[in-house]
Amino acid sequence: MLTDIIEQQLEKENLSLSEFRELIIRLLNYSVLCRHESQVEQQLYDRYMRIPNLVKEYLAMTGIRIFHDTRFEYVRLYPPASQVPGMEGAEEAAFSGSLRDRLSQQEVALILVLRLQYDKALREAQVDDQGYVTESFEAISIAMKNIIGRSLPEKSSERQQLFKRCRKLRLIEYRHEEDILKSEAWFKIHPMIVNFVNDEAIQALESSTEETASQNQREAELE
Repeated sequence: MLTDIIEQQLEKENLSLSEFRELIIRLLNYSVLCRHESQVEQQLYDRYMRIPNLVKEYLAMTGIRIFHDTRFEYVRLYPPASQVPGMEGAEEAAFSGSLRDRLSQQEVALILVLRLQYDKALREAQVDDQGYVTESFEAISIAMKNIIGRSLPEKSSERQQLFKRCRKLRLIEYRHEEDILKSEAWFKIHPMIVNFVNDEAIQALESSTEETASQNQREAELE
């Protein structure tokens, strides 16, 4: 019965049920669809734009909600009871970018720093026309130590996995895998980082950083 209703809606847009399934499966597997990422995602994003209400209603049956940024042309899924940008009534904050996996502490630390570096570039008007911010791996490594008090993984395999995870979440872009191991190499921070990390998380981090700095200063004065 539900399939018949869906097929009727798809027929209006000259889309097949298999095309609808492909779109839904892609969204559920990756939780994000970015039009500028690849030709495949461009096609799927354009397909979504033809049936946005149908996709929203279908996913809403499982409690999954969609955030759509029309300016930067991306779509992100949020699991049930999560906080969606611009939507009220959520029970808990959504910091996870995947519906299947939780972020590790190292991933959370890196993503927080990416958001802070993006905000800094935004204040300094160092954002390109598409909303991206260009950073070096060296700058991020230094920011990790200064802000979070953490270092990037020393093992190349772990470092590659860490940045690959952020790229899979469409938070960053870089061309070559080997660039991750080169401090002078550059990558781009996607504007969706602003909606991926909420302001409350940033405020909590800044408060913690200021408290730690004050404590260190007091200890230094007592020596």
